[in-house]
Amino acid sequence: MTGSPAPLRSAEIIAVGSELLGSKRVDTNSLFLADELASLGISLRAKAVVGDRRSDLATVFRQALERADLVILTGGLGPTDDDLTRDVVSEVLGLPLEEDPAIVADIEARFAKRGLRMPAINRRQAMVPRGATVLDNPNGSAPGLLVNVGERVVVLLPGPPREMKPMFERVAASVLSPRAGRERFYRVSILVAGRSESHVEEAIQPIYAPLATAVPPIETTILAAPGQIEVHLTALSGDAELAHRSLASARDRIVTAIGDDAFSADGRSMEDIVGGLLRDAGSTIAVAESCSGGLLLSRLTDIPGSSAYVRGGVVAYSNDVKTAFADVPAALIAEHGAVSEPVATAMAEGIRQRMDATVGVGVTGIAGPGGGTPTKPVGTVAIAVAAPSGTTVRTVRFNGSRAQIKHYASQSALDMVRRTIARDAAVRRG
Repeated sequence: MTGSPAPLRSAEIIAVGSELLGSKRVDTNSLFLADELASLGISLRAKAVVGDRRSDLATVFRQALERADLVILTGGLGPTDDDLTRDVVSEVLGLPLEEDPAIVADIEARFAKRGLRMPAINRRQAMVPRGATVLDNPNGSAPGLLVNVGERVVVLLPGPPREMKPMFERVAASVLSPRAGRERFYRVSILVAGRSESHVEEAIQPIYAPLATAVPPIETTILAAPGQIEVHLTALSGDAELAHRSLASARDRIVTAIGDDAFSADGRSMEDIVGGLLRDAGSTIAVAESCSGGLLLSRLTDIPGSSAYVRGGVVAYSNDVKTAFADVPAALIAEHGAVSEPVATAMAEGIRQRMDATVGVGVTGIAGPGGGTPTKPVGTVAIAVAAPSGTTVRTVRFNGSRAQIKHYASQSALDMVRRTIARDAAVRRG
């Protein structure tokens, strides 16, 4: 009498398709699968993207089988000659392909519903490695496959997300979850603005280092993302209450160490945090932006319910628009230049008064790639925040592409608004 199969502890994902190796198509399937595996407590060890070359796919598949308990392949299950996933899995596992009449009948019926004859090449999709379980695909013509290889599991899924996602969810519920064991992954994240990755590491390393050997052990990842640093804490535990308690304690200690630079400890974005502060304070906001091109206002209004605090704004790209709609004196622009702290201040204060808002924001800069000078290179941005307590202004220099500089400018402006509102609220509380 044999015992239960060993738990599935580790997984690898192989995305198949030469189109995924270019710049136009992104492998979003792996992102979905990574989250699903984490919810099952199965550790994702590696992801790979492989083109439509039989030898390359065979090599990557063999390596994944040696390392992981679960191997998931997405894509390459279509009817054309470059759809090689079935063939390669059959070859590597030594399982001959056999036509499944039920799949042929199903595909024929799908074509017949549209008044079409099934092309002969679609019979390829009915070829099944001997002993494999066929996974029904009500959303497409390519069925999935599940193959048990000793105690390992190999899952073949179609590439289109609308077909892949529901198919994997069914496999997860029926096959993977019962073999995933009791342990699950639990995560919290802390988002930081105003510090570099190394400065965050310096502040929190004494806190997180001992957590790696705690019960449950907590893994810490520090990532540099556009305009912010992300600290992710992950615990693998069979005790949900203990995991949540341990993560909350670690999160609170890290937030205390980072101080006001930690702007989110619950997954909310900067614009969501700022919106909440504005709403709680009963305040409103208006913006006048130049180099950010409306991105700041767009981010503020991405949040549901933002009409409660967003008054409006203007993209004051040209100097005459700055004067006409944000009340910036033409003489001030002539004296200091459009990209300057005096002009950013005038934009913030002008739009605040013009739109009768509690808070006004002015953003002016050089997003590039041209337009820079030796004294004001590309990436120079002046940002001002006008509030009842006064106006704060600063000049920053960002590196990167035009799109990156626009994002950094909007992020810095939001962070200045966040700090201004929090400071003023603290003053009111005494």
